[in-house]
Amino acid sequence: MNILPRLTAYLTFTLLLTSFASNAEPALWQIEKEGVKSYLFGTVHVGDSTMKGLPKKITNAINASEKVIVEVDISTISPAEMQRRSMPFMMLRHGQKLQSQLSQQNYQKLTDYFKNKSIDIAMFDKFAPWAVMVTMMQIEFQEAGFSEQNGIDKQVITFAKDNNKPIGELETLEYQMKMFTNLSRLSNEMIEETFEQLADVETYFINLVNAWKTGDMDTLTDYYNDSFDDSNYGEISEKVMLIERNDNWVKSLTPRIGKEKLFIAVGALHLPEQHGLLKQFKDQGFKVTRL
Repeated sequence: MNILPRLTAYLTFTLLLTSFASNAEPALWQIEKEGVKSYLFGTVHVGDSTMKGLPKKITNAINASEKVIVEVDISTISPAEMQRRSMPFMMLRHGQKLQSQLSQQNYQKLTDYFKNKSIDIAMFDKFAPWAVMVTMMQIEFQEAGFSEQNGIDKQVITFAKDNNKPIGELETLEYQMKMFTNLSRLSNEMIEETFEQLADVETYFINLVNAWKTGDMDTLTDYYNDSFDDSNYGEISEKVMLIERNDNWVKSLTPRIGKEKLFIAVGALHLPEQHGLLKQFKDQGFKVTRL
């Protein structure tokens, strides 16, 4: 996702979305080699009921492709299976408890937050801080009327299946869970930024969402650069959430583009800047054109 250098900023971008009720549309790119065209589309993962229905240029691109490639095809995973595979990563081990993973101040903030939601923080005693943070974000999005069912990824997958397009994955659910686990040493920073962003919706949510919705890559790039700072937290988060994954994806996709007609749909913040997919595909000699 939203994959910003800071984990909460990444989650914010990949989870938040506003209506398609504007004339502008999210950006779509064509990647071409030797006359064979593929497409690259940046997505968000949760939306509201007003955004049902993909833009026409997106459905046309899917129809023109032989295969759709997504990060993980969650449509093949039942809720029970999702829980079974995710829980080993979300739970603390060796008898550890949430309170021991956080500063006293941050634990108190969490306690107060859940109390205001009429939730006993004791429910999360055995959960890793990142899993608690994801729960917080899910609560906020649900209260605002957003759900995964209306997300762009879900709609791309559904449209592909309805039109008999094979779907491929770039990584596994376990890889994504492990990615969060690798950031566990940054737990206090994650919690602090979550509260900071929830306290300033306009700056951290609305402006960023509007940039995606209208295909404003300049604003999106500026946000990326502001977020990926040179702090230890910023550098590690960028490496784990973005750089390593982008490099893996480019290595996997490069031999296929130019031979297959692919529609590639990944979180929008994987696209910009020096480690982004757009630059990497250009560096690989592909012709990259915004449609």
